[in-house]
Amino acid sequence: MSADESSSQVQAIAAYLARRQADILRRWHALVDGDPELSTASSISRAQFYDHIPQVLDAFERRLCARNEGDKQEAKAEEKRSAAEHGLHRWQQGYNQLETMREWAHLQMCLLEELERYTTENRDADATALRLARHALARLCGDGVCESAARYGRLQQLEAASRVRDLQHALEQLQTLERERAERLREAAHDLRSSVGVVRMAAEVLDRSSVSEAARAQMSQALQRGTVSLRDLLTDLMDLARLEAGHERRNLVGFDAAQTLREFCEPLRALAAQRNLFLRTEGPEQLIVEGDPPKVQRIAQNLVLNALKATREGGVRVTWEERTSAEREQWILCVQDTGPGLTAGSAAPLERALKHATEESQEVESSAPASESASQRLDPAPTLPSRSPAEESRGPGGEGIGLSIVKRLCELLDASIELETSPGAGTTFRVIFPRRYQT
Repeated sequence: MSADESSSQVQAIAAYLARRQADILRRWHALVDGDPELSTASSISRAQFYDHIPQVLDAFERRLCARNEGDKQEAKAEEKRSAAEHGLHRWQQGYNQLETMREWAHLQMCLLEELERYTTENRDADATALRLARHALARLCGDGVCESAARYGRLQQLEAASRVRDLQHALEQLQTLERERAERLREAAHDLRSSVGVVRMAAEVLDRSSVSEAARAQMSQALQRGTVSLRDLLTDLMDLARLEAGHERRNLVGFDAAQTLREFCEPLRALAAQRNLFLRTEGPEQLIVEGDPPKVQRIAQNLVLNALKATREGGVRVTWEERTSAEREQWILCVQDTGPGLTAGSAAPLERALKHATEESQEVESSAPASESASQRLDPAPTLPSRSPAEESRGPGGEGIGLSIVKRLCELLDASIELETSPGAGTTFRVIFPRRYQT
């Protein structure tokens, strides 16, 4: 038989395989489904299973039918592209590389079976054409395995590199957390030493018989303040340890956040008045939300008490408001003081981190598309003008522990915390809570 006749026979085989493509794919799926070493295919749809293989078979038919070398090379390139995309899809679907290669082996068997069927139905088929078809099928499946495996391998390398970067980032974060924890413990040790020093000094003075009644009364008050300070600091340390160990759980109920915050702030007005400071509350009369009232109150307590400690003149303002957009429902607690503000050098590590994160978040929001409605963004929280001397610090130690507790409680309640501050302006803490929780 002439070369032209053999070529026509190869084209006839290609046309036959094209007509049988649907049956080939169904047979392939059945073989894979019955293979006990292949389980991933059962978790995806039939269309996902076939993926790019129909395009591979179509390109194979075009290659067999090509009448010139250019068309043949173009069809072969399409085979390889589709096979590579098939490898990408299998990687995305969670296949391992061996499963992908075994599927190609089953596909090759299906194609060879169809070729044998064609031979049976066409007993006068040209032997040369059949040999060319078998070689082409072997090359098709060999190239398919190579392209799929190569694409799969590159993706695995990228995934491994990504995991390495993630691990490096996680290690850096862990090191940062360890440094922050060491700093908090150093601050706590300093505060404990100071309080113990006050208690010891007061006790020594009270032990002297020559001390006047007035001095004795003064030292007795100092002793009482020192023991209260020790108790509060130890309580904070125990609470922080429980939060970091994951022993705290949130107990979600519906409650009126406005009423909870007003009732919490009312007795603190006397403390603020003793320091010649104001404590104001502003917000809607009622704000029904879902959350954990004791933990919300603890967040407010730590922020307000720290604000009162940091402020020498002026006072503290506590506000609450709801924020509802098309995407989510939230409510916001804001604690503002007229203290001296924080500089990069004076702020504790956690405060610096919160301030930096807030600034980055605002940069992202400001770069959002102009079409985004204002109701879907949070405007930066305004700070109150500072009315305290700039040389004043944030007050006695311990704010680092209190703020750490606030941060952990926010994580537990799926809330975010922002910090706005600068020299010459007060400090504003803003906590954004979900108004409803997914159950």
